[in-house]
Amino acid sequence: MSAKRKGANPKSKKSKARKVEYDESDISSEHESDVEDERQKNHDGAHADGDGAAALEDITDYSSIPELPAPEGGWGKAGTLLMCGLTNWESSGRKSMPKGAKMIGRNLWTPHTFKNLNGTKVRLVASGPSSAHNVIVTEDNRCLVFGRNEKGQLGVGDDKRRDDPTEVEALKGHTVIGAACGRHHTLFLTSRGIVFAAGDNKLGQCGVGSNEEKILTATKIKYTGPPIVKVGCGAEFSVILDVKGGLHSFGCPEYGQLGHNTDGKYFITSTKLGFHFEKAPKRIVIYVERTKDGHVTPLDGVEISDFSCGFNHTVAVDSKNRAFSWGFGGFGRLGHNEQRDELVPRLIKFLEPPNRGVKAAFCGSSFSLVINVHGSMLLFGQAKRTGEANMYPKPVQDLSGWDIRCVACSQTSILVAADESVIAWGGSPTYGELGFGEMRKSSTTPMEIKALEGLYITSLTCGISHSLFICRDESDEEKAKIAKLQEYSV
Repeated sequence: MSAKRKGANPKSKKSKARKVEYDESDISSEHESDVEDERQKNHDGAHADGDGAAALEDITDYSSIPELPAPEGGWGKAGTLLMCGLTNWESSGRKSMPKGAKMIGRNLWTPHTFKNLNGTKVRLVASGPSSAHNVIVTEDNRCLVFGRNEKGQLGVGDDKRRDDPTEVEALKGHTVIGAACGRHHTLFLTSRGIVFAAGDNKLGQCGVGSNEEKILTATKIKYTGPPIVKVGCGAEFSVILDVKGGLHSFGCPEYGQLGHNTDGKYFITSTKLGFHFEKAPKRIVIYVERTKDGHVTPLDGVEISDFSCGFNHTVAVDSKNRAFSWGFGGFGRLGHNEQRDELVPRLIKFLEPPNRGVKAAFCGSSFSLVINVHGSMLLFGQAKRTGEANMYPKPVQDLSGWDIRCVACSQTSILVAADESVIAWGGSPTYGELGFGEMRKSSTTPMEIKALEGLYITSLTCGISHSLFICRDESDEEKAKIAKLQEYSV
């Protein structure tokens, strides 16, 4: 499934990782001006600067804003919520517990039903590879959150941990159709294309136009462009996609992960380094193709249709099935067969259409997955904690022939719903997020989750050390199998 990286030593990734900066001769000012003119003409409201963003009117009545057209079947098929993995949120992803934290929760080695929901059906689940908190949306459109909350990332008005799913009062009256979780912040997307954010905002990752340290209550981001149709979170940055195919990013610019042709670094003093954080959404206007000899060509007509964020990188797919990547390049997670950081979206030549086009992308902490137009999964980067890395996209042979429906990535674990099965793999240590059971906690090769055999998973997501599933429960046979699963209660 992966091959040893040639000519690269994993231990020296930091020293070898380089940034690619594009000067004015690489990216013509005429091209950028055309983009800016078009942006103004479409009134998409992309901000040229977080500090200089135009002030937004404080709107409290959103009823005049039209809703986005719902896909066939509505905003997600409702079913029973299942969960496995570590539920002691304070210790998730940490070597030791913070001072004063209580040991609440346990490892769920196989998928469990969640007693605290009292049989309520769920149509949306969201977490992230750097997240120890979760968002779920019920069939009756209640947006519930639970998990770690020390930076206010749950958006409920305080910074107290929630083990019992708690409704986000600020989102009452809104239909939440999407959500994304970073390390300590959260984005919520409503059916009217409006984005709300909560949590850690020291680096501007909540996009509210200020560097207020914590946003405790879910707050509308500082954006006035076309309606948003998808949201994504890296560890300390955010990306949103508008209905016209434009990407906007905000937060920490380190490694070039915002795609604005800069890593944001500047010297505060001769020995102290700082960053210019983007405090409000800024549109990504340049997409490039770079040849082996270093020649850079700007690409026109890029309309993004899908994207995914890792810890410090992003992979996006456009309407022509082309894949672009940018941000931190260590371990080959950008798919360019080198470890350079990319400051603007760069075309992945290994995935160029028509024969190798891409239709979906998924990012973990230090790796990326794509589904090509033929339905095959390819992996690049390092999906293990040590050892091998794929410097360019390579097929996951074990999944050949499977009809892949949905994918979720944890820090090093991967879950795939395909056909009538759920397939998972990930190297040790794992904490139950793979759902294999206590006797076999991890696997470096894809394996079916036996506990979910006979159950149809319609959606799934992974946090840093836990997994959430939405399980179809329409037939009596499915309900009977779900009833046999163990039950978790707080």
